[in-house]
Amino acid sequence: MDLEEAKEFRERCTQCAAVSWGLTDEGRYYCTSCHNVTERSQEVISTEAIPNSKIKAINRGLKRKRKLEKGWDWYVCEGFQHILCQQAEALKTLGVGPELKNEVLHNFWKRYLQKSKQAYCRNPVYTSRRKAMVLEDNPSHSDWDSEPELLSDFSCPAFVESGAESQPDDHTRKPFPTSRASQSETASVCSGSLDGVEYSLRKEKGVVKMTVPSTLAFCYLALLWQRETLTLSDLLRFVEEDHIPYINAFQHFPEEMKLYGRDKSIFAIESWPNYENIHKKMIEVATFLDLPRFPDITEDCYLHPNILCMKYLMEVNLPDEMHSFTCQLVKMAGIGEVDFLTFDPIAKRAKTVKYDIQAIAVIVILLKLLFLLDDNLEWSLSTIAEKYNEENKEDKPWFDFRKWYQVMKKSFDEKKQKWEEARAKYVWKSEKPLYYSSIDKSVAYKKREMVVNLQKQFSTLVDSTPTVGKKSPSSFQFNWTKEDTDRPCFHGHSLQGLLKKKGQSLTTKNSLYWLSTQKFCKSYCKHVTTYEESIFSLSYQFILNLFSFLLRIKTSILHAEVSLIEKRLFKTKYNKTKKKSSRSRKVRR
Repeated sequence: MDLEEAKEFRERCTQCAAVSWGLTDEGRYYCTSCHNVTERSQEVISTEAIPNSKIKAINRGLKRKRKLEKGWDWYVCEGFQHILCQQAEALKTLGVGPELKNEVLHNFWKRYLQKSKQAYCRNPVYTSRRKAMVLEDNPSHSDWDSEPELLSDFSCPAFVESGAESQPDDHTRKPFPTSRASQSETASVCSGSLDGVEYSLRKEKGVVKMTVPSTLAFCYLALLWQRETLTLSDLLRFVEEDHIPYINAFQHFPEEMKLYGRDKSIFAIESWPNYENIHKKMIEVATFLDLPRFPDITEDCYLHPNILCMKYLMEVNLPDEMHSFTCQLVKMAGIGEVDFLTFDPIAKRAKTVKYDIQAIAVIVILLKLLFLLDDNLEWSLSTIAEKYNEENKEDKPWFDFRKWYQVMKKSFDEKKQKWEEARAKYVWKSEKPLYYSSIDKSVAYKKREMVVNLQKQFSTLVDSTPTVGKKSPSSFQFNWTKEDTDRPCFHGHSLQGLLKKKGQSLTTKNSLYWLSTQKFCKSYCKHVTTYEESIFSLSYQFILNLFSFLLRIKTSILHAEVSLIEKRLFKTKYNKTKKKSSRSRKVRR
């Protein structure tokens, strides 16, 4: 209630005839003598004809509404902090330990803010431009005192609880300090954040600029540090299945964090995360943060190729006996050593192993060793296995490559079709409309409402069945059981038909092998080798397509990894054959 703002209303009260008015919270006049509330509300006086005049008659209801519409003063890095919090909570729901959020990810993010001079330093980038104005408002404050409180309560309190040094004990953390500069910036129609325009134009050499894909790089770094049972391909698949916030993650921002204008180009994305891109960003972030050597990847760690090979053999319904052979290949290639597997960002050439792709590549090489995959030998061996299984139905069945191919081809085609349909039906527009300025807000909300109504009407006409909710997260995309007669399980099948005794040991009946790549690209080239699908056998193409779909990567990436491991395994054969022109020429092992 405000008596000063009600002085302009001079009518007498209809109950007691007094002229003494106040304003209710809703902006209506009430009599201070008899407390009679009228139907009249305060009007805003037009000042178009009165230059340099100020509007004083604004009711309390409008004040509150406009305060909400104005929102908080917030910075772009706080928006990314909210996204990181959401992603960390989602990972916690998926079974990741709480230490990932409260300790590892928190410390990584705090280090990034400090290295990029956005917080935890004496002269943050946000205060350098407005230092004179802030100091003018409060000359007794130092540069450190006037630093923006980036990790404030409204941002994500749980994100900073574990950091003892993130908040001094002698004062309570508050939202950003208000200055005349921040008020003028907030009123800008260019962005909802204080630094949206500046951030979109900022290009500072040596500083990794934060983007929405970079949040996944931070998450994977934290997962790798904790040695969690989650690979990069799993992380991106869970993003795709909407178990981890990524697309339209900004719509979960607090209502007071207004996002429009330049903020749209920063936080709104309309593309799925790419494996190679996120992997590259992860290395860039780790190098920029000067992180120490990560915890060792040992044989009992989930990311070790021996364990991942077992997981992917189960995934694609291959015999369990193959696991012992993959372990031998890992040992021969030297890719199971701790120093090879452990990520060290401060090394001269910082690189990290693509653990999931590497394990898949080992399995592909094993299939080439066993079946050659030349569209000939694998079918001949399948005929032998089929004949044996018919004659010895009581014994352990031999692995039949042809039968396995038929089962996997059908399951793969069905799974891929569903995946393509889900992508085609995906709604990129967020439930929270985006607009370029506060002036366009009402139009944006109206358009969004019309779109939602039209979608409901068309969905009713096309399909009356209810929409199926998102499926529960799983580490496996294919499930195989012995009880399923339509999709037989090959896990217990034997490799006896593919092996022969040589002294005291077993070796493969197939003695030939062809190198996937005979000439690698030069060092200045961005890729290791090229993949021309038409020059390879159909069996090899199917194997690459199947595994590439599991990891959501391009077949050329998997082909390159296969070639690199082959180079480690067959150095002698590679040197002998690299001068030959035929890429798929067979050589004797």
